[in-house]
Amino acid sequence: MKLPRLSVLLTMAMAPAMAWADPIEGEWITTDGISIALIEGCGDRFCIIAKNGDWPGREIGRVKAAGKGTYSGTITDPRDERTYSGRAMLKGNSLKLTGCALKIFCQTEIWQRR
Repeated sequence: MKLPRLSVLLTMAMAPAMAWADPIEGEWITTDGISIALIEGCGDRFCIIAKNGDWPGREIGRVKAAGKGTYSGTITDPRDERTYSGRAMLKGNSLKLTGCALKIFCQTEIWQRR
């Protein structure tokens, strides 16, 4: 009996992870149409990092998958460093982000995939 090569086994083992790679990752054009935010995996969550504008390199949020196309976590306003409960909803190349204070005062932005 001939055994498969290690590289074939590794590829087969990694295939489900690649097939289920989360589409939220990537570069997003924010509401102002100029600023870019990067969303990338960081541990068991996704970090949202400002790439340019007034706060390059600053983390402005962390979200975790909460269901198909939905995420929950925190959103930080870089202008005043306040952190709010947040959620994100992904639909195609559009990402709707909402940050709320006290669950009743909310602000929503819609970003487009770059």
